[in-house]
Amino acid sequence: MRMRHSGDGAEVFRITGARQGLQDDVRGRQRRYVISMSVRTVSVVLAAVLWNVERHVAIVALVLGLVLPYIAVVIANAGRENAPGLPSTFVSTPSRPMITPPRQGDDEPTDRV
Repeated sequence: MRMRHSGDGAEVFRITGARQGLQDDVRGRQRRYVISMSVRTVSVVLAAVLWNVERHVAIVALVLGLVLPYIAVVIANAGRENAPGLPSTFVSTPSRPMITPPRQGDDEPTDRV
């Protein structure tokens, strides 16, 4: 959360772009990890059950069971990131133009010889 001072000296706070709380972030990552590991467990059991019945499906399930732990750990250990759709966390001050346009009578050059 950032603050800035408005023209009349009052402090303006903007929390629209604040990140999710740490506890909520950890809980969400734990939930995604448990879901991934549950899908992995089902894949390994499915591979064992279908090994003699439908070997192609069993191999796909086994590969999924081998790859999912790596993916789940990478997702669970991903750092906290800002949501891309939220606005910035501070209110920017509008800038004034540095160069003003020429006045009406300044179009003619002044270096006459």
